[in-house]
Amino acid sequence: MDPDIPKFQIADVVESTAGRDKGTRYYVIDGDDTWLSLVNGKSRGLENPKRKKCKHTKKVLRSETRVAQKLRNGDKVLNSELRRDLAYLSQTPQGNDLGG
Repeated sequence: MDPDIPKFQIADVVESTAGRDKGTRYYVIDGDDTWLSLVNGKSRGLENPKRKKCKHTKKVLRSETRVAQKLRNGDKVLNSELRRDLAYLSQTPQGNDLGG
């Protein structure tokens, strides 16, 4: 694995850096060293996640919201919860970056 590419975990919030969805934020729901499965509840719901290469994304933050906890625990999450959570995280300043 390329040392310049950060390791992604379930419930990380990432932003697309390439493609027609550039600038769109997603939650990571699955992945490996090369590919990620991404959802945002709007254009990409849980029933149809987007598959994107890790090198075409950047980690925005490690979310500690209730939705992120549900994703990590494998609990049921609704697309509306994903949309609401990502909208809220987009409005908060980047100074709240929790790393990861």
